[in-house]
Amino acid sequence: MGGDCLTFARGSGRLARMKKEPPYRLHTSLGYHLSLASRLQERRLDEQLKTLGLTRTTWCILLAVGNEGLCQPSDIADFVGIDRTATSRALRHMEDDGLLARSSGTQDRRTRRVELTARGCNAISAATPFARENAEILSDLLDDGEEAELKRLLTKLAQSGDVQLKTL
Repeated sequence: MGGDCLTFARGSGRLARMKKEPPYRLHTSLGYHLSLASRLQERRLDEQLKTLGLTRTTWCILLAVGNEGLCQPSDIADFVGIDRTATSRALRHMEDDGLLARSSGTQDRRTRRVELTARGCNAISAATPFARENAEILSDLLDDGEEAELKRLLTKLAQSGDVQLKTL
């Protein structure tokens, strides 16, 4: 019975029988393997970040502000790879949690400036070993050439998308 389904298409107001296509095989799909590897890595990091009251999104925003020196919400959104609405929501929650402070710009009062608080700096210090350990687990599975090639290929795939993510 598996693979016996036929594909039909609408045409001229009636269903027309199309050429029989081979069944879609989940476990041979590139998307499945990318998703599985990503979810395993994400779950491991998420569980560790959760012990500090952080999410992957808040972690990435902390890195954008603390390690990369970004202070404008739009720059932070671009760095993290999520849309500006999601970034604004996350920044508001992080401010409520005491991880960062937002203020009006000095020259243009309409702009917002983001700065880490002492608590935000401490969160980066506490979470960095988790991120390093997680990265090392992945890195240890590949030799140097494989890791470089995988990063190159994943970058190529990520650049092909035209959709902005709401969350990480």
